[in-house]
Formats: sequence, structure tokens, C-alpha cells
Amino acid sequence: MAPQNRKWIAVSMITIVSWLLTAVIFYLLEDYGLALFLVLPFFMGFGTATLYGYSNQKRISYSLSWKLGFITLLVYAAGLFLFAMEGLICIAMAAPIALPLIWMGSTLGYWMINKQPGKTPTLIIILAGSIPLISFIEKDTPLELNAVATSIEINASPQTVWKNVIAFPQLDEPAELLFKTGIAYPINAKIEGEGIGAIRHCNFTTGSFVEPVTTWDPPHLLKFDVLEQPAPMKELSFWDVDAPHLHDYFVSKSGQFKLTALPNGNTLLEGTTWYYHNIRPAFYWRPWSNYIIHEIHGRVLRHIKANAEKGE
Repeated sequence: MAPQNRKWIAVSMITIVSWLLTAVIFYLLEDYGLALFLVLPFFMGFGTATLYGYSNQKRISYSLSWKLGFITLLVYAAGLFLFAMEGLICIAMAAPIALPLIWMGSTLGYWMINKQPGKTPTLIIILAGSIPLISFIEKDTPLELNAVATSIEINASPQTVWKNVIAFPQLDEPAELLFKTGIAYPINAKIEGEGIGAIRHCNFTTGSFVEPVTTWDPPHLLKFDVLEQPAPMKELSFWDVDAPHLHDYFVSKSGQFKLTALPNGNTLLEGTTWYYHNIRPAFYWRPWSNYIIHEIHGRVLRHIKANAEKGE
């Protein structure tokens, strides 16, 4: 068989196995963790290089090993998009962590096929089998509560700011690129009732946050739980992508607005969100979430500032 055909057979076989493993993780185990974002890319790099080298029965060059790994990742990502398993933005967000792992797997594959080729089929099977096992073990890992706080100084009294905090009118269309990618953003807020027990509705482009008020201390502190929440984004795709991570993987638990009177007569307004993030590794995904929440906070706080300073 021609070497070119062997390359595409190796790429195709590892890609198909990777799609099947991803489907098990997504729809059966419902886990977005280390198995998906760390072990699977490593497997793709290692598996393609070693499978090609083993079938070729000769040494494989280092450059070819990682090229095959990156081709496999590209075909795999295209399949996720074409099969409506993921949208473009989520694929792009995962790429920075997947690329170095593809390279690491390809490097190990290059070393194994040139030094100990007889062991490579066993290692491919072990790696493939470990992916759903790791996913099954880690999916019930306790979640860590995270807090994100954003503040702004407003040239208005706390009493005036308070009126614009509990509810606010329609926001302008966003200019930020982030919100043009499908990330949900707030459009207005309404409140039913007054005091503890009042229900605040913070309406986003994907639906409404239902927020029962737990602390009502005008004009100092408004605190609320989150009873219901919409999807955090609408996937950027030609199809209607309903990936499992759009439901119950980013969970907002509570929030607050804190107003502090400043000596210069202005008001410091601080918005805080407490949330759980059920996507790992946290060291990679938490900065993304924190950044998005800061941008959402900033959009709301700037709107409140503009209305309060106009005296509305």
C-alpha cells in the first residue's frame, strides 16, 4: 500500500475512534473534563503517529509524526462541527489546550515507533480505553464555587443608583466582539414586587435569569439567588447545536449589587456573581468564564452608570 494511503487510513481510523469516544463522553457520561480536553488530544497525536509507523513497518520522521497528529485534530474538529456536536466558538476556545497535547502525543508516538514499535498497539488500546474510564470517574467530582466581582464609580448618589440597579430599561446593542460570537448578554431587567421575596428577571438574549431577592437594603445592598437561568450562549453554526455543555455546566448560584457612598459624593457600584463551572481543567476554563462574566458585568454597570448620571 502506498505511504500516502497509509497516512489517511491512520488519520481516518484514529479520527473515527475519537468521534465515538467523544459521543460517549458527551451523551452517555455527560462529562466535559480531563478525559475530553487532555487525554483525548494526546491519544489522537499518539495514535495517528504510531498507527502509521506500525503499518509502515519502518521509522517515521519527527516532522511527519506531528503533522499527522495536527491533521487528525483538524479532521476531528471539522467532524464535530459538521455533525452539529459543537459550534465554531467552542472549538476555537478548546484549540489552545488541544494543540500542545497533540504535539506531546505525536512526540511520544514518534519515540515509541522508532524505539519500541512492538508495544504501540497495546498502548493505543490502553489509551483509548482509559478515556471513558477517566470520564466516568471524574464526572461526579465536587464543584468549586467561584466569585467574580466588577466595580464602577458613578457620579450620582446611592439613592439614584439604587433605582437603576433593581431594574433597568433596554440596553443598546453591544459593540463588543465577544457578544457577536453567540455569548449570551443582558438586554434589560425587570422586578416583580419589592423587598425580600421580590422576583427580579434579568433578561438575556437566550432567555431570562429568575432571581428571587434575598437581601433588600436600599440604597446599600441588593442580593439574590438564581432560581432559573438560560443557556450561556448560542453556538455559532449553520445548524441548531444543542451541546450538553449548554445545560447545567455553567451554573450561576447567586449575585449581588453593593453600593458604597464615596467621600466625593459619587457611588461605587460593585456587581458580584457566584457560579459553579462543571468543565475541567479549571485552570484553563475558569479564566474564560471569569472574563465573560466581567464583560457581562461591565455591560450592565456601564448602562446603570449612564442612566443614573442622567438622573433617569
